[in-house]
Amino acid sequence: MRRAVSSARPLAAPFFSKAIMTATLPTPPATARPARRPGWFGAFLVRLHFYAGILVGPFILVAALSGALYALSPTIEQAVYARQLHAPVTDTQLSLGQQVEIAEAHVGDAATLSAVRPAPEPGDTTRVMFAQDGLGESESRAVFVDPGTGEVRGDETVYGTSGSLPLRTAISNIHRSLGLGDPGRLYSELAASWLGIVVVAGVIMWVIRIRTARAKKDFVRPVRAYTGYRRFFSWHTSLGIWIALGAVFLSATGITWSTYGGQNVTDLRAALDWTTPAVSTSLGEAAGGGNEHAGHGAASAALTVDPNTFDDVLAAARKVNIDTGMVQITPPAAADQAWKVQEIDRGFPGHLDAVAIDGTTLQTVDRVDFADFSLPAKLASWGVAIHMGVMFGLANQIVMFLLALSIAGMVVLGYVMWVKRRPTKTARVGMPPRRGVLDGAPWWGVTAVVAGGVLLGLALPLVGWTLAAFVVVDVIVDAVQRRRAAAG
Repeated sequence: MRRAVSSARPLAAPFFSKAIMTATLPTPPATARPARRPGWFGAFLVRLHFYAGILVGPFILVAALSGALYALSPTIEQAVYARQLHAPVTDTQLSLGQQVEIAEAHVGDAATLSAVRPAPEPGDTTRVMFAQDGLGESESRAVFVDPGTGEVRGDETVYGTSGSLPLRTAISNIHRSLGLGDPGRLYSELAASWLGIVVVAGVIMWVIRIRTARAKKDFVRPVRAYTGYRRFFSWHTSLGIWIALGAVFLSATGITWSTYGGQNVTDLRAALDWTTPAVSTSLGEAAGGGNEHAGHGAASAALTVDPNTFDDVLAAARKVNIDTGMVQITPPAAADQAWKVQEIDRGFPGHLDAVAIDGTTLQTVDRVDFADFSLPAKLASWGVAIHMGVMFGLANQIVMFLLALSIAGMVVLGYVMWVKRRPTKTARVGMPPRRGVLDGAPWWGVTAVVAGGVLLGLALPLVGWTLAAFVVVDVIVDAVQRRRAAAG
């Protein structure tokens, strides 16, 4: 009997519990005392976890590996583009107007001035940005000027509010869309959406297993004495519970950038008035609303302005609410608009104050203070900054790097476990958890699962589509196997 039980064990997908694995044990003889039927919900999670892990695992693996590299990209960028970003400290200091004039002379008539980022600290360069034909969405041409000598130290294409340079942008594009543009973003949305589901299911199964285990400590650290499959399972189980919270965080924040799920999140925040306030540059109108993903890039081409106005506007903004060195000054794009001065420092607790200044009178038109953001808006801003690895500097980047590598390791461990328990001539192991897990479920359980699947599909459409595909494939395979069994 012991041997029969071993050969009937299903594939031990991540976080499998002992209680769940008994779901496919043979029915005991009639003379034996009836055993208590294992919980249907646990068996359902096993099956969901198995299919998601096997079929969506490759997407999660690519997202995790590219995310690990992206986590370190801000530091890599500082090293690769040291000349563009930094300059020797001098005793002289050119005005912003003078630096703008130098940059305009450098680009000629090929581009239009769109924004300026003054040198944040001594030893940094000023970034003068231009709109130009041929650039992609949210891209700008940036000329890096030494604020002490006026030397042009670089001319690069930069992207988004982060102002990422080409290398970091390339890494970001791979992580977000495999470099395929908008169609490629479906891959990252699939990975981000399913990652959270797989992890939550795994944690629930971990809880079920540890409740009945004698050596509970074996579920929070790997057992080195184990060999073969059990060693990989031990590593997968213990590592998984330590990174679960971080993985769910990456899943939730990653969804906000996605195409379909991200739009649903944006719509929900707007309905609940959780959007991030945006300063209004319209002369005479009230401030509007936005979100932290808006404005990822330079402003549209501005009107012809006096370069010296940059100094005057920044000085006026300093008197209102701009108190950090990391700012962007955007001239008006039309005659009826004000100048905008925005803090862009996403370090904790966040320096994202903004002010609109009338370029003629230098009076404040509107202001937005980060301290006045709603708590959901602050949490959204902090979550995005942590996900990007910029909130706590290098420490943030190292944590995100290790977390991403751990997620990649979990995927690899899951596949190794699958191979280790693949079907053989003598044992049907490595097979998916048993079908029909909802057959013994109460009506309310089936209703809850169906309703949950529908709601999940509405919130995360890619999850809904792939989940439906899993069900269809499962039904077809089951029908084929039943027909073959009947014919045999």
